Amino acid sequence: MTLPGNATSAANERRQQPRPALPSQILLPGGQALFLSETIEGLDEGAHFLDTLNPDEVARLNGHGRRLAFSTGEAIFSQGDRHGGIFIIESGQVRVFYTAPSGREITLAYWTAGHFIGGPEMTGGGAHIWSGEALSDCEILFLPASALKRLLTELPGFALCLVQGLAAKGRCYSAMAQMLGTRSVIERLAQFLMNLGELHGVRDGHAVIINAKVTHDQIAAMVGSTRQWVTMMMKRFQKDGLVTVTPRQIRIERPHKLMNMVSKDGASNRPSTVLTEPCQGPAHRLADIGVGIAAVIHQRVA
Repeated sequence: MTLPGNATSAANERRQQPRPALPSQILLPGGQALFLSETIEGLDEGAHFLDTLNPDEVARLNGHGRRLAFSTGEAIFSQGDRHGGIFIIESGQVRVFYTAPSGREITLAYWTAGHFIGGPEMTGGGAHIWSGEALSDCEILFLPASALKRLLTELPGFALCLVQGLAAKGRCYSAMAQMLGTRSVIERLAQFLMNLGELHGVRDGHAVIINAKVTHDQIAAMVGSTRQWVTMMMKRFQKDGLVTVTPRQIRIERPHKLMNMVSKDGASNRPSTVLTEPCQGPAHRLADIGVGIAAVIHQRVA
């Protein structure tokens, strides 16, 4: 493939400059939670919901719980299973996702140590409306519904912590619902790349190297599209000199151009060769699924 003149010139300049030293590549989500949002601020807010408990309260909490270990790829809970309590992540990373009747999945969030999962039900009854799987080996404190009810009545401090944790979850899923409902798929893709650049980026001149291992499948499930559409759009972005994609990493060549795609002022300045909307089909249907599930989530945690 022949690159445009400006892209060729930029590539030649990069080859002449010393490359930045990269730390070990991280696996998503890294050390903090990650979900679809217009900003990286507040992503890890819910990780500290138990910080105000005193040592005695922490001991009582641990005494009522049951510690569980999950291996990478193992299901922690599954969509449709009867709800029996909540899970507090002590170490490791968990992906929470919704599966449509068609079998397609949309990632709701990646959660890390300190966050709880298994909502929005709290005290048992009903069924899980999404699934959670371990992305790495996990240590988890499981609080059964019966123990949770006792703790809520016996420890007012814990009850307040749980309210704050639920509020953080509500803000998370509200941010996701807003993105799915008000942003086009291409805007969500550009925003997600920018967020990854802020979280895991390494500066290389004007460019930003996303020093994280991320697949097109992961991106598609996060932005509410399909792997095929993401692959097509990444090729378009590369053709326009916005990004460079290699088997190892994604390099944002023109961060300001990507930012223009997601900002109100820059909406009219998108590269003409980049599709403003994907074709009607599975990507749109999956996005509709995402909006629907996000609405349900927001209703239950609000």
